[in-house]
Amino acid sequence: MKAVTPSPRRALVTGATGYIGGRLVPELLAAGFTVRVLARSPDRLRDRPWADQIEIVAGDATDPRAVTAALRDVDVAYYLLHSLVEGEGFDELEASMATTFVDAARSSGVGRIVYLGGLTPPGADAGGSQTAALSPHLSSRLRVGEILRASGVPTAELRAAMIIGSGSASFEMLRYLTERLPAMVTPKWVRNRIQPIAIRDVLRYLVASADLPPDVNRAFDIGGPDVLTYADMMQRYAAVAQLHRRIIVPVPVLSPTLSSHWVGLVTPVPRAIARPLVASLKHEVFCREHDIAQFISNPADGLVGFDRAVELALRRIKEADVATRWSNASVFGAPSDPLPTDPDWAGGSLYSDERERETTASPSALWQVIEGIGGERGWHSFPLAWEVRGLMDSAIGGVGLRRGRRDPDRLMVGESLDFWRVEERIPEKLLRLRAEMRLPGRAWLEMTVDADPTTYRQRAIFHPRGLWGHAYWWMVAPFHGIVFGSMVRNIVRTAEKGDASVGTQQLSGEA
Repeated sequence: MKAVTPSPRRALVTGATGYIGGRLVPELLAAGFTVRVLARSPDRLRDRPWADQIEIVAGDATDPRAVTAALRDVDVAYYLLHSLVEGEGFDELEASMATTFVDAARSSGVGRIVYLGGLTPPGADAGGSQTAALSPHLSSRLRVGEILRASGVPTAELRAAMIIGSGSASFEMLRYLTERLPAMVTPKWVRNRIQPIAIRDVLRYLVASADLPPDVNRAFDIGGPDVLTYADMMQRYAAVAQLHRRIIVPVPVLSPTLSSHWVGLVTPVPRAIARPLVASLKHEVFCREHDIAQFISNPADGLVGFDRAVELALRRIKEADVATRWSNASVFGAPSDPLPTDPDWAGGSLYSDERERETTASPSALWQVIEGIGGERGWHSFPLAWEVRGLMDSAIGGVGLRRGRRDPDRLMVGESLDFWRVEERIPEKLLRLRAEMRLPGRAWLEMTVDADPTTYRQRAIFHPRGLWGHAYWWMVAPFHGIVFGSMVRNIVRTAEKGDASVGTQQLSGEA
């Protein structure tokens, strides 16, 4: 009799466009799972190297029909949905999404749910005396975990504190604070103890949790081998990065709100995201148990320590091998906004600035310059103007320019690029960016390559919101000739020189 080969288990990953989800998918594929993802904007996954190996269900996590379709015939479901900002009613939305998810998981016969939550201080579980004192961010994560564990579907809630890995928001905050401030006056929370964990250990726990016994339905604390204060982590980061020892003076007057403004100005993490991160740091969070070791053994060489995790993260950054970043998840703007190319524009009037220039460069050389724009190479036009605009945006709580780019040469749909997000990318034809800076309206920047003859076309588009939106366009319109005009000329000139690495600094004196 011929042996029957068992079908691979199917895993559903929610939040696949985010930092953790985008790294978990290839790990599950490598472990032999068939992977399905639920994505509100499937196009944002199409440039991932594993996109053709997975099944994508298009839909929103708030839609019961989409969630039910995604959970059909699923063995293990990974719930990785979290709000990066604490907008009005975000906690109720997160609770509602979790309830929708468990209802669908229960009716679909899902074998297990795995959830990545947040490590909380002692006494902060349901009914604990510290629950009310938690930050809104941590409180919401705790509530979501309780909803999932009460679902009747076996659930493993992995609670982690600070995740150390290239591209994580917590790591970026630590990195930029340490590198940019050799001396700093800091809030008192820098003396609180934290148990960080390396991203590779988080992923290992997540994958292995699919094999937990069916009677396991509980929360597990997960952390690395080191318990450190934030000040300790800054000093140890400085040592690994070969920087001088930092001068850190903690004072009691910097509240989490003030601290988030400070973080938003110094690091690429905007104030809206820095606020919940900083608010979480006011608690001491370290593992109270390591029961997960009863089911998932530590690797032979042990859990990754803090210094090693920093070393690995910095190596990834240096080699431009950052798979996902915190900024992958859209923070500002609405993904459901109509596109400027929609045949029937539903949003009213549009303003545009359109320019073009023929070039002797090949289409591929021109595309190389376009795709390499932003980040350290700049925008090929008056760096001071771009820097001032970025600082203005940061000052009012926007993302500013400091997010940079994940890879110096290649972009992917859905990822951030300074204060833009890549909305469309057709190699050697079109790059469309959607603005995520604070604006009284919505804005796009399109860069197009036409062949025979090679022509560079550039279009800046603005859809004003209210009277202030119209006024804003006319106030900045006189500067478009300077900024956008020189941008066109310098992009073409760089393509003709055949050096895509030439950017703002080299061309800053050219009009």
